[in-house]
Amino acid sequence: MTDLMDPAGPADRDGGGGRDGGRDGDGGRDGGGDEEWLTIGAFASRSRLSAKALRLYDRLGLLAPARVDDLSGYRYYRPAQVERARLVALLRQLDMPLATVKEILALDEARAADAVQAYWTDVEERFAAQRTLVHFLRGRLSGRSSEMYEKFEIRTVEVPEQTVLGESRHVLAAELPAFIGESLGRLEKAARECGGTTAAPFVAYHAEVTQESDGPVESCVPVADAAAAQSWAGRQSPAVTARVEPARRLAYTRITKAQVVYPQIIAAYEAVEHWIAQQGLTVDGPCREVYFADWDGLGPDDEACDIAYPVR
Repeated sequence: MTDLMDPAGPADRDGGGGRDGGRDGDGGRDGGGDEEWLTIGAFASRSRLSAKALRLYDRLGLLAPARVDDLSGYRYYRPAQVERARLVALLRQLDMPLATVKEILALDEARAADAVQAYWTDVEERFAAQRTLVHFLRGRLSGRSSEMYEKFEIRTVEVPEQTVLGESRHVLAAELPAFIGESLGRLEKAARECGGTTAAPFVAYHAEVTQESDGPVESCVPVADAAAAQSWAGRQSPAVTARVEPARRLAYTRITKAQVVYPQIIAAYEAVEHWIAQQGLTVDGPCREVYFADWDGLGPDDEACDIAYPVR
């Protein structure tokens, strides 16, 4: 009867120990009727899932037993549940989170198929980014960082004093794209009440943004009317400000839309930092990304953004 035992331990009943019973390895019949029941051991064998996994999926509402004996606590399944169990096992082989598995199981077949494809597209995009990161790390760890920096042309520009509308927030890397798009959209709309924009919008990083570090980040839109900007900002949340950005000299490199992703964009930042150190200059303010083009209308190889540092 070893195939009927819970391989993860003796406790399979909700309130006590013991084995999932039944002398028949397939669980037998329901009393004198024709309904077939499968013990957890037999069901685990048929579904290619462990008894431990089955208990977990029961707790999460993914795959509940068809019946739990009131006295013994033994769990029994129907043969018709095997297909659902095997589907759970296959989805888990994609390293799919259990919460996502549960969502997909609740969909009809067509929408479930689309959801699986959407999940895998996200996985492939993440793998592509990680593959690029591996290439970046190999270059850094092998001492070839300077070779990677050579493909970036570094320039300088003098930027005059300007009034900017700003919106700040603490965000992690995964939240950053949404924040940039939404906040710049709000600020550019507000700029119409403030004499219009006078220069390209930019995003200033007051501290590092990664999967563990959350900035803060400040989206900024230069505007013409300082008084109107102060009035508008005063009616918003404390995260929104109107301030004077002093005249600055920026060292920057221009990158394409395809390069405005991690880790390619990190190489651009480091290339500017490397150039600043070589020139004996000092960083004089938060680094920034200057978005001078219509993002939605750009192709992957179109110039899209300047990676810049204020210097003195």
